Amino acid sequence: VQLVESGGGSVQAGGSLRLSCTASGFFASSTCMGWFRQAPGTTRERVAVIVAGGGSTYYADSVKGRFTISRENAKNTLYLQLDSLQDEDTAMYYCGAEGFIGSMCVATMNPDEYTYWGQGTQVTVS
Repeated sequence: VQLVESGGGSVQAGGSLRLSCTASGFFASSTCMGWFRQAPGTTRERVAVIVAGGGSTYYADSVKGRFTISRENAKNTLYLQLDSLQDEDTAMYYCGAEGFIGSMCVATMNPDEYTYWGQGTQVTVS
């Protein structure tokens, strides 16, 4: 199992980025997958998740209406569209995957409960 993130970078406040997370060794479409972020000196926090199968999504209040999580099954890839970026969005962004079923995917906020992680991609907003 491998997750590889890309798409981070430096952007001015109000700008946009699209992060990608390409999965191998499992089907992203049938797995609970999420985006997390960690700024220096803070703990890793969940930003958004997408449920296996049907694709229901959940967002942290801090990003609701600005970020969009999606999945492209043909490419086995998870995306996070970041719009209206703010200084406080600066962080290392990670994608994670775990075999949570249904509502457990939304309910499980603790990153320690996730087994599979990518290496992270840095987002810097100035």
